[in-house]
Amino acid sequence: MNSIRMSSDLRRELILSAAKRCFARHGFAGTTTKSVAAAASISEGLLFKHFPSKSALFAEILADECEADTALMELRDRPPSTETLVVIVCGMVGHFLQASDDPDEDEEQRLRLMITSQLGDGEFSRLIFVKIKDLLGRLFTASLEQAVLQRQAVRVGSEPMNLFWFAHHTVVMTALARLPAVPCLTYGDAPDLERQTCEFILRGIGLTEAAISDHLDRELSLARLRTDKTKTESV
Repeated sequence: MNSIRMSSDLRRELILSAAKRCFARHGFAGTTTKSVAAAASISEGLLFKHFPSKSALFAEILADECEADTALMELRDRPPSTETLVVIVCGMVGHFLQASDDPDEDEEQRLRLMITSQLGDGEFSRLIFVKIKDLLGRLFTASLEQAVLQRQAVRVGSEPMNLFWFAHHTVVMTALARLPAVPCLTYGDAPDLERQTCEFILRGIGLTEAAISDHLDRELSLARLRTDKTKTESV
């Protein structure tokens, strides 16, 4: 049984490796399941046994990239707390605002795929939302519960995971409005926009003003230091 499972796991990895090469070379629209199957030296039918669609393949690649992100994995290891909640929100805001400030081709493609998917059959977005929930949903809701227990937040509604999605949708739409070469909407100074967006979301999910004051400035400063360090290392 183990050898069969290992063989299946290996085949899956080979398919993903071939798909990464195809997507990198031809983009999402220019890649077909037939071309991925050919690159993996398998039949298209065998590919479909592992991945039911091109969107499923692409979503799995994105999930792999997230799991290879050291900062994200370190975040997932944090204990649930008010501070962790602020770190999650600041990280989300910083990621999407940076993506719209200076988008690379891959990130821009993902944002465009997200919106076009929701205008179509929604398959890609559904898969991505499942992956995002698996990565951060439990930590977000547990941290929010800790903040409520510590009286650093009030309960907002009966579905805490909805608050996570409201936060996510806010920053995605903000990024999309700023993505074109001539932005659809100009919000103003970027650092101030980052702080305003974080405050808006943190208040919306129920954090008290005292909790925001205790944690937000420190986390924004640390986030900027990490960004500057990454830029320096990439030069």
